[in-house]
Amino acid sequence: MSDSPQKVAVIGAGTMGNGIAHVFAQSGHNVTLVDVNSAALERAKSTIERNLERLVTKERITAQDKESALARLKTSTEMRGAVSDADLVVEAATERLDLKLQIFEQLDAAAPSHAILATNTSSISITKIAAATQRPDQVIGMHFMNPVPIMKLVEVIRGYDTSDATTEKVVTLSKQLRKTPVEVNDYPGFVANRILMPMINEAICSLHEGVAGVAEIDEVMKLGMAHPMGPLHLADFIGLDVCLSILKVLQDGFGQPKYAPCPLLVNMVTAGKLGVKSGEGFYTHEKGSKELRVSPAFA
Repeated sequence: MSDSPQKVAVIGAGTMGNGIAHVFAQSGHNVTLVDVNSAALERAKSTIERNLERLVTKERITAQDKESALARLKTSTEMRGAVSDADLVVEAATERLDLKLQIFEQLDAAAPSHAILATNTSSISITKIAAATQRPDQVIGMHFMNPVPIMKLVEVIRGYDTSDATTEKVVTLSKQLRKTPVEVNDYPGFVANRILMPMINEAICSLHEGVAGVAEIDEVMKLGMAHPMGPLHLADFIGLDVCLSILKVLQDGFGQPKYAPCPLLVNMVTAGKLGVKSGEGFYTHEKGSKELRVSPAFA
């Protein structure tokens, strides 16, 4: 990849995918956002436009910057064509190994031979994903934090065969996006979620065992540990289904009982109480409302 604006394809138009596409487009890259669901693409584009407008209102970018970024953004429901001339592909699909293996096999066949294939996975082995391709040296983890346009960290995860050249390019590119890249090695959960998820799980266990209520647990962590958001509120924000998936990856990967998901978390996900995305988790979440109310189930 040269120093000029690159052609980037982002696979998956959910929360992470649209945030990643936003950051690349705002930083001068031509971006194609890909999803099988055209309605998801429309929602993603509207979200990106609103977030850019918010930056204009805060005078962090100009109105012309916003229009230029939107002009660099395209959407597509057809992955093969979208990645055929890409220099970099960032996969941000659902956190399922089987799905990612399928996507990477398709990307390997469709993307140019020089293209770097990155995954935004928050916990799944880069080495396993790379094994679905004929270019494991060009496969790497590029784990952005949510919300992507705001959070500075990018975990750059090397698989077993990831080359120094690939790593250097992704580190340099992350800095061009005004992010702070941190290189980590390929173990379940990497660094961020290996530490974060057991903390969230322990908070859920504390609630489950009656140690304290939802608001009380979050207040202790905010005031006592200077966390900007309590662990139960954060779990709602991440998505309880995502938290459960990551804990299962940690449990399977390390084979240690300390990573076993709390039964309360399992039950909530089974019941469809997923947090912000479903409107209810440990708190209730109404669109347009900033009021934080504990879910009736825990009140």
